[in-house]
Amino acid sequence: MANTDSDCRPKYQRIADSLREAIKSGEYGPGDRLPGENELMATYGVARMTARQALSVLRDEGVAEARKGAGVFVRAFRPLRRRGIQRLSQEQWGSGRSIWSADIENRALEVDQVTVSEEAAPDHISTVLDLDDEETVCVRRRRFVLDGKPVLFATSYLPTSVVAGSAITQEDTGPGGTYARLAELGYKPVHFREEIRSRMPSKDEAAQLSMSAGTPVILLCRTAFANEGRPVEINEMTLDAASYILEYDFDA
Repeated sequence: MANTDSDCRPKYQRIADSLREAIKSGEYGPGDRLPGENELMATYGVARMTARQALSVLRDEGVAEARKGAGVFVRAFRPLRRRGIQRLSQEQWGSGRSIWSADIENRALEVDQVTVSEEAAPDHISTVLDLDDEETVCVRRRRFVLDGKPVLFATSYLPTSVVAGSAITQEDTGPGGTYARLAELGYKPVHFREEIRSRMPSKDEAAQLSMSAGTPVILLCRTAFANEGRPVEINEMTLDAASYILEYDFDA
C-alpha cells in the first residue's frame, strides 16, 4: 500500500491518496478500520503529525469517520443521490407520493423532531413571500433520518392566510405532502427555485446531524411559486454534505 512515486505532493496527501485507492479497490470496505497513526508512521516512515494529517484528509472528505477511542473507519453510510428536478415534478407529489420517494429507493426514512407553529415572519421570509407587516407564517420544522443517520433538517415557511385550517398546519400533511395540499387549496406549485450555498456547520448543526468533524453543510433554499409567480412556500434546508450527491438531470 506504500506509495513510492516520487512527486512533489506533500507526504500526507500521498498517504491519503493511497488509502483512498485501497478503499476504492475494496481492500477496506464500509465499516472497516483504517491503519492508525502508529501503523502509518511505520509503513511510510513519517512523523505522527503527517500520519494524522493523512487521516484528517479522508475524514474531511467524508470518506472516513473517527470513533472516539477506537480509530478511524471507512464511512459505512451510502450517500443519498438527491434528484433535484425529478423529485419536484407534479407527477411525483400530485399522485400522492412523497418527493423523497424519488431519491431513497427502498431505504428506511424516518422524519422526527416535527413541530408546526404560527409565528411572525423573519424579515427575509416576509420580503420573499410579499407579506404585509402583520401577516404571520406557518412554520414547519423537521429532521430527516435515513438508514438511522440524520441527513437533513428543514424549516418551511408558508403564509398563514393561505394554509390556515388545512392539513399543512398538522404534523402529518397526508399523501403527497405540502405541495399536494397547496394544490387542493388553489395554490398549486408550478415553478420552483433552489439556491445552494455551503459553509462549515455550527456546533448545534453538527450535533443535530451527527456529523464528523471537518464536514461542511449544504444550505439549500427552495421557493415554490403558484400561478402568476406568487411565492407560497420557502423551505430552508441544512444538509450533511458527506451524505449527499446533488443530481440535476435535464434536457438541453
